[in-house]
Amino acid sequence: MSKTIVRRDFNLVEGLNHLHPVLARVYAARGIQSVDEIDYRLQNLLHYQSLIGIEAAAECLGLAVMQQQRLLVVGDFDSDGATSSALAVSALRDLGAQQVDFLVPNRFEYGYGLTPEIVMLALRTKKPDVIITVDNGISSHEGVNAAKAAGLKVVITDHHLVASSLPAADAVVNPQQKEDPFPSKHLAGVGVIFYVMLALRHYLRSHQWFETRNRAIPNMLPFLDLVALGTVADLVSLDRNNRLLVAQGLQWIKSGKARPGIYALLKLAKREVKYLVASDLSFCIAPRLNAAGRLADMSLGIACLLEKDHNRAHELAVQLSQLNEARRSIENTMKREAFSILEKYIEKKSLKKGICLYDSRWHQGVIGLLASRLTERLHRPAIIFAEGHQTDELKGSARSIAGLHIRDLLDRIATQHPHLINKFGGHAMAAGLSLKKVFFTEFAEIFQRACEEQLQADSLCARCYTDGELTQEELSLDLAKLICYEAGPWGKDFPEPLFEGRFCLIEQRLVGDKHLKMTLGLQETHKQLDAIAFNVNLSHWPNHRVTCIQACYRLGINYYQGRKTLQLIIDSLDPI
Repeated sequence: MSKTIVRRDFNLVEGLNHLHPVLARVYAARGIQSVDEIDYRLQNLLHYQSLIGIEAAAECLGLAVMQQQRLLVVGDFDSDGATSSALAVSALRDLGAQQVDFLVPNRFEYGYGLTPEIVMLALRTKKPDVIITVDNGISSHEGVNAAKAAGLKVVITDHHLVASSLPAADAVVNPQQKEDPFPSKHLAGVGVIFYVMLALRHYLRSHQWFETRNRAIPNMLPFLDLVALGTVADLVSLDRNNRLLVAQGLQWIKSGKARPGIYALLKLAKREVKYLVASDLSFCIAPRLNAAGRLADMSLGIACLLEKDHNRAHELAVQLSQLNEARRSIENTMKREAFSILEKYIEKKSLKKGICLYDSRWHQGVIGLLASRLTERLHRPAIIFAEGHQTDELKGSARSIAGLHIRDLLDRIATQHPHLINKFGGHAMAAGLSLKKVFFTEFAEIFQRACEEQLQADSLCARCYTDGELTQEELSLDLAKLICYEAGPWGKDFPEPLFEGRFCLIEQRLVGDKHLKMTLGLQETHKQLDAIAFNVNLSHWPNHRVTCIQACYRLGINYYQGRKTLQLIIDSLDPI
């Protein structure tokens, strides 16, 4: 699908005058007014004190540590859940807890969150005194009630949207609470538990826990590798505080002091640590971690992140990579089947504004990825369903576009048609739900009708927001290094610079069966540039009748035989 190119607006300010002119306009277009906003030193990290509930959480956990009670971390089955679980377990151990374990619900058997069934499983197998949820729990009313009825204490740490009431836990820490004054509302789950561990360290120190036992006060800096990974992987908004956390975590990883599991995963992804950038975490490590939760058990991913032995960490990383390869194969098959279903509507230009598909053969752990691929390609909200654990139930994963808050839409459908949806939850752009199989057709019709009513035609036009054109002199390896290594970190709501331009298409060929490798020429000059477009539409490219293109691109760096060269990473290209 071609994209409408929109240049970002910006107003240059004096506070950025000393920067490279291109970088100054890039920052200005992202709302940066002074260099203070891109100062990512640790001294600028927001303090934990303004988080509602964090003192109660620290006291509850502090007493549990001092009394050596049994602590159980209940996580989620994605990368944020894995990093949150690993951070909670390792930090609690470093702070002096001797009985710490973790439990991740199997997504196929138990589903998401702290359910009564998970509480019963925990009581049978782990026998905890205190349950700490990470990256989940804010909507687990029944699970918390079951835990409290069994005499357990419960501390909830989460970052998902809050419903009208909170579970009856001993403490709830979530910056999304409406009355919470914490300035950064976009912490990932791993960011929330990191702050809770900071508060817990302060609580224990104030009670002379370390001094009386001749224990060193743990340094929390080594946990920032996990915070950076989980934050980038969960696609939360990179506000200033999150950028600081990610920048510090990247610096820690590049220093060679991070945990062995991260290095093992980077090695398998063939990424050099010294050139690590934020996108390497989301594109290279996160898919391997997520594959465990999608196809098997996220306990494998958590074990890899907790492992201190390099050889064992490598073995676990290899298992994760093998699962990721299997995930890719399943995803490709599902994608072909989905587009086969939609092809006739695409050809007739009669595709509905909302996509809702179900196939009994589709894998429940991969439906979120398929929904993302359909949304990216067709620029429409998509909900993909697969068979649930119960034979009469379907599990759905939803992805949306700007202009349609998918969780709010599901909330309205659930309110207006209370028989349809069993459970739902999520964010503006992504959500999950379950419903009875017999209601699929009715739900699909209601969902698609709602999309038709709420989305205007121009909402379905994909937009490519750029930072303008670059001159011949600016198309340089030096500027690419500046953007990749010294600026950023880039991510959601603080996107990597994207530029636009017209080029002569001198050479084109496929590499890796689906990537278009090109040699581009600048108009009215003899300068040539290497470029690559990943995962092109093979029905359109290569196209040797095309001699000129309009492209949106990022400045990349190609490493080959010890040499660095400029390479344009093409985001979209259209024949001229």
